[in-house]
Amino acid sequence: MGSTIIEKIIAAHSGREVSPGDIVDVVIDARIARDFGGANVVKNIEEHGLGIHDAGKTSFTFDCNPGGSDQKYAANQQICRTFARARGIDVHDVDRGIGTHLAIDEGLVGPGGTLVSTDSHANILGAIGAFGQGMGDQDIAWAWANGAVWFKVPSSTRIVVEGTPGPAATPKDMVLHCLRHFGASGLLGVAAEYSGDAVDALSLDGRVTMASMATEMGGIITFLPPNDEVIEYCRAAGASSTPAYADADASYTAEVTVDVDGLRPLVARPGHPDDVVEVEEVAGRKIDSAFIGSCTNGRYEDMVEAAELLRDRSVAPGVVLKIVPATDRIWRRCLDDGLVEIFKKAGALLGNAGCAGCAAGQLGQNGPGEVTVSTGNRNYPGKQGKGEVYLASPRTAAASAIAGEIVTAETIPDEPAVFMPDPDAATAAVAAGDSAASSGGRSTTVRGRVWVVDHDNVDTDMIYHNRHLAVTDIAEMGQYTFGNLGDWEDFPKKVETGDIVVTGSNFGCGSSRQQAVDCFASLGVSLVLAKSFGAIYERNAINAGMPIMVGDLSEAGLSNGDEIEVDLSTGRITHVPSGRTFDGRPFSDVQMQIYQRGGLLAVG
Repeated sequence: MGSTIIEKIIAAHSGREVSPGDIVDVVIDARIARDFGGANVVKNIEEHGLGIHDAGKTSFTFDCNPGGSDQKYAANQQICRTFARARGIDVHDVDRGIGTHLAIDEGLVGPGGTLVSTDSHANILGAIGAFGQGMGDQDIAWAWANGAVWFKVPSSTRIVVEGTPGPAATPKDMVLHCLRHFGASGLLGVAAEYSGDAVDALSLDGRVTMASMATEMGGIITFLPPNDEVIEYCRAAGASSTPAYADADASYTAEVTVDVDGLRPLVARPGHPDDVVEVEEVAGRKIDSAFIGSCTNGRYEDMVEAAELLRDRSVAPGVVLKIVPATDRIWRRCLDDGLVEIFKKAGALLGNAGCAGCAAGQLGQNGPGEVTVSTGNRNYPGKQGKGEVYLASPRTAAASAIAGEIVTAETIPDEPAVFMPDPDAATAAVAAGDSAASSGGRSTTVRGRVWVVDHDNVDTDMIYHNRHLAVTDIAEMGQYTFGNLGDWEDFPKKVETGDIVVTGSNFGCGSSRQQAVDCFASLGVSLVLAKSFGAIYERNAINAGMPIMVGDLSEAGLSNGDEIEVDLSTGRITHVPSGRTFDGRPFSDVQMQIYQRGGLLAVG
């Protein structure tokens, strides 16, 4: 039987044939830490006396807060710079742009290669047929010190994209359509491969957009098999290239057809990236701002799409349009080709290259009551600010900024919508702001009282908000746990040492932040038991030695305060009051080994 793309890449980087479920050490070609996670990587390396396996394959990227406008970001960046100077490590500093894009454009990795980063969208590398994976700071520290990390080979899903999108549809509309099809966890824990004429016809920039939202579907990565144009681009950038393509007889867990024939412009409504509808369904919604950029839509072609609409037009009165190219190279090309002049004449604010608002460190955030059309990949509550965020393509975002309300590029009105005096709305915004401001030998048996967090798709922003990412002391993290999950903000005040969290599916989806794991350890939580976990979150917890288990207790009738006992080695879960038992997934050998020694980086 043949192999899928992920199986071929992992086999080539582990020195053995692999199958789904195998756990192997994977050699990593490019090992990156960002500015918010980099300081913790340095801390882990220094505290555990680790070296650097290959400085030439190791680098920092400062893309979350290029301006260092927050003191903690500035401090973390300087910690990384100082460490890099001492160890001979490259720093792609605040003037360079988004790390995953630099990895492609500057040849850090090519088709068939491997990359890890403290970036949950490292799977953007699937755009060139490379394996990119977001990981927590312990994983990255291990990769820096050893050149390889353990990885569980995922199963693969084949996605056949059929039909021809309508003339107004863009790659962002295609991936939003896929997100509507699969939902927030439809690709949970799998590697997917796109195929079909509409995919094959995409440029590299369009492929980046398609690959960038695998995380929002719960996927490990989505691959777009590289064509000759992509391969040549990567070779010209200096990357070695050994493209991997699936065999004709490769085995897939599922083969899914997604029909894009006649596809029209789409938008994801606030709060859920998978709540996708046609733009017409929300057309006319008055907006306060628009944002064009992010790792999903900060490429040159995205800038061109926006400029074509903004040429000889102006942003609507009272609306703020913020534009942030993904890299400095793209920024300079926009300058050379006259796009910057178009943006400025239209009244847009142009930021230096970087991640922008979705990382809470650069322009792009919105305030309470503010309505934004954004080209980012996430619109979870609080992710890009305190307001409402609609996800859309650069064409739709630019058109809406011109119109002052949500519209498609084909329906921009002759006169923009304008704000009317509304004292009640101003009072509500102030109230919302006030509300937001106030708001070694270890036992293999765990017993404690439960907290039933009866939600699916609890993302890492809900668990540990991005405004606290600069915190590096675990002792300080517990107080912020569930600080962005409705009705659970007081959890840190109620939980006691030894308590167990029982929750739904896809727990910990979203960002790669380690703090979303460490905050539970800070509170003394003895176990997190979920129906399933986000892929990055799961390995972050395992590597931290934080006990987590997959199990479904829907039929147990649990209430807050009930006591359960869990055997980590067998997966047996006992409801103490009734004596009823349920089966969870026992720890794998790797998970148990890491747990017993107190974490991946622990000695012993």
